[in-house]
Amino acid sequence: MRVDGRKPNELRPIKITHNYLKDVEGAILMESGHTKVLCTATVQPDVPHFLRGKGQGWVTAEYGMLPRSSPTRIQREAGRNRTGRTQEIQRLIGRSLRAVIDLVKLGERTIILDCDVIQADGGTRTTAISGVYLALHDACSCLMKKGTIREWPLRDYLAAVSVGIVDESVVLDLNYAEDSRAEVDMNVVMTESEKIIEIQGTAEKIPFSRGQMNELMDLAAQGIKTIIQQQKNLE
Repeated sequence: MRVDGRKPNELRPIKITHNYLKDVEGAILMESGHTKVLCTATVQPDVPHFLRGKGQGWVTAEYGMLPRSSPTRIQREAGRNRTGRTQEIQRLIGRSLRAVIDLVKLGERTIILDCDVIQADGGTRTTAISGVYLALHDACSCLMKKGTIREWPLRDYLAAVSVGIVDESVVLDLNYAEDSRAEVDMNVVMTESEKIIEIQGTAEKIPFSRGQMNELMDLAAQGIKTIIQQQKNLE
């Protein structure tokens, strides 16, 4: 039995609040247990200079944790003064979402994805990816309804989840108490068609076997399938 009473293959309760903010192209409050992330999408009618005139768009992401998203206050990050961890996470989010969108069909416009952690209890990056996909989906729907784009640009659904080995057991969707003492910690980003976008896996204490790797990936695929079904239930 896990610290919160879940089974090894059980996700934390997921709650998705659609249209969390008004007058926004996409705004989702994504909750995984006690982890809460506000995910928004903003459409801008231009692209970075390196893409101008190339007939394609761009998707980029920013990530941040509010000062009291953790039990002790986190110093606010301002402007470009970002920590290495923050930069790494927002690059992961951007890469993940660009993997499932046809940038040519998007046209010469940029969609900025903002992920703001309101409350952190492990899995903030995976919760952000699963939530911000929906914000991007809403932004694309908005562009289609306005006639700004003519073809649906998203190629697949996607979600992310953490898996790990805690107390020698393979478990799904680690909370902070589990993540802080895990022997193995892994984040997996995957599409509905079970195509892998990114795997971030680390042996925190002892190396893990190929067999354990396969078990972790199977469990991640199971969790992601469940998350994507909840995403689709919003339609």
